Amino acid sequence: MDETDRVTPARRRGLADEVADRIREAIFNGAYAPGVQLREVELSEAMDVSRGPVREALRLLEREGLVRVAWHRGAVVTTLSAEDVAELESLRGALEGLAVERITALASAEAFAALENAAGLMERAADGHEMARLDIAFHDAVFAAARHRRLAEAWQAIRCQVHLFLLTRIDRDAAGYLAHVPDEHRGLVAALRSRDVRNALDLFAAHRRIAVDVVTAGLDDTAGPDAN
Repeated sequence: MDETDRVTPARRRGLADEVADRIREAIFNGAYAPGVQLREVELSEAMDVSRGPVREALRLLEREGLVRVAWHRGAVVTTLSAEDVAELESLRGALEGLAVERITALASAEAFAALENAAGLMERAADGHEMARLDIAFHDAVFAAARHRRLAEAWQAIRCQVHLFLLTRIDRDAAGYLAHVPDEHRGLVAALRSRDVRNALDLFAAHRRIAVDVVTAGLDDTAGPDAN
């Protein structure tokens, strides 16, 4: 069999990826808030591209959980429901639990230094959106320190949704987030450094619970994937 019969021709996806990057950045910057409609025509004009790459980019962002596409409304930035938050928390908790167990048992001095640096950067965040980026970067460092490739890949699968969750937290209580989250992360690093796995697991769980309580206050428990 000829090699050309084995696989279909490759497609160039670079432009759609670039468009997705720019829309994702706008969401994380707060330019497109949860619930905002993303119109293909307006996006294609703003970025000087055809509607095809925009449509493909929106599908990429949908797979990341940042966008929801419905036949009657088109694409909108995802608004998290109480069910979304609960599912995200349970999965994130499972992943972080394994990461904490591995870090307390195996992490190197260099890994702890990277965690301390990531936590320290949060003290200089200028606003909630920068803080959310640094918050995500800290948890990137946590999963890197765990030295488990498939665990890190699983984190990447929900990373954008966790970022969206943090943006929702900012919308609920930006002042509280900015005031308390740097200290929380310093405490997480100290717990990991102590190599007391039980204490570290408890602190990570408490850290997540604080955020979940803020985000879920006032959320509609019946809201589902099509609530947008």
